[in-house]
Amino acid sequence: MNIRPLGDRVVIKRLESEEITKGGIVLAGTAKEKPQEAEVVAVGPGTYSHGREIKMEVKIGDKILFSKFAGTEVKLQGQEYIILKQEDILAILE
Repeated sequence: MNIRPLGDRVVIKRLESEEITKGGIVLAGTAKEKPQEAEVVAVGPGTYSHGREIKMEVKIGDKILFSKFAGTEVKLQGQEYIILKQEDILAILE
């Protein structure tokens, strides 16, 4: 199954967070903070707002940093994804 976001929405998959702190402490699964880094897996076509075209600035495969409470979490075929608006993306990681 493919997922195709509409408008200015983007589908992302969270990158795994580290399980060991810099000090060498191993974190339990519940103690770990969800990472705000993700990989873009699908991009919508863009949209129009007030007569102006809003172009998509990210592409599939980009690593991004997104707002902490942004988007909607969905689970498809055993995989967890987040669907969010492009405006909730803070930066592209290079």
